[in-house]
Amino acid sequence: MNGPWTRRQTLQSLLGSALLSNINAQAQERDDRTTFTVAVVPQFPAAELHRDWTPLLKRVSQATGFNLNLKLQPSIPRFESEMMLGTPDFAFMNPYHAVMAARAQGYAPVLRNAQPLSGILVVQRSSSVKTVQDLDGKELAFPAPNAFGASLWMRALLAERERVRITPAYVQTHSNVYRQVLRGKAAAGGGVNNTLLQESEEVRAHLRVLFETPGVAPHPLCVHPRVPTRVRQAVTDAIAGLTADAEGQTMLKDIFMSKPTKADYARDYSSLEQYKLEKYVVLEQQG
Repeated sequence: MNGPWTRRQTLQSLLGSALLSNINAQAQERDDRTTFTVAVVPQFPAAELHRDWTPLLKRVSQATGFNLNLKLQPSIPRFESEMMLGTPDFAFMNPYHAVMAARAQGYAPVLRNAQPLSGILVVQRSSSVKTVQDLDGKELAFPAPNAFGASLWMRALLAERERVRITPAYVQTHSNVYRQVLRGKAAAGGGVNNTLLQESEEVRAHLRVLFETPGVAPHPLCVHPRVPTRVRQAVTDAIAGLTADAEGQTMLKDIFMSKPTKADYARDYSSLEQYKLEKYVVLEQQG
């Protein structure tokens, strides 16, 4: 009577052991990786991101023994698509991206700059526009729908708090936004305090900040849950350790993390969930 049952138990045990061995092998394979990808939200042209991030990642790679390869996408929507799929191991993203990435893939923020991030709305210095209400019905330039301070948070505030109706034009980068405004192709444009400071004096001299959002915790470096704890800790420590010398301090300044501090999702980014910003999120449609 017990023969078939015993054989079935034995078969199930063998299958279970095989499955467990396969899972353990996959976990070990992941744990043994030495190369990891780092994606960066393309607020700036690719050439500038390569210039600023490549030397930093090279130094962190040397310090940790892990190869950190920069992986850039041509636009913010494409960056978001890859993030939502969980493709990059590490990703430097905007504050609401951190909410989206945590929900979609379990990405966890590990480092951010200490200084808060503010979105800004700029106009030509000579513009007759004095208040945001003067922009009602106008076309405004933004880098991308979900660029946080420069677009997502800004558009939500204009619509919900200021009751201003605008037509958005998405021009890919913050630099493009400022130039659209300078050339008179947009009545105003959204950016952030840090990116405006990166522009030349000639550009800044002809722009005026009309409106500024409340400050929030800035862009975090986030890590996918598949990355082993020892790897994320080593990378985090190495980046934070760049403050120890002048060269490292310059590298951190170039990526807007001059004062790196530990990031925490619950403390720094979970509060953004209450604003229902998903109403203004636009995700790229995959063909």
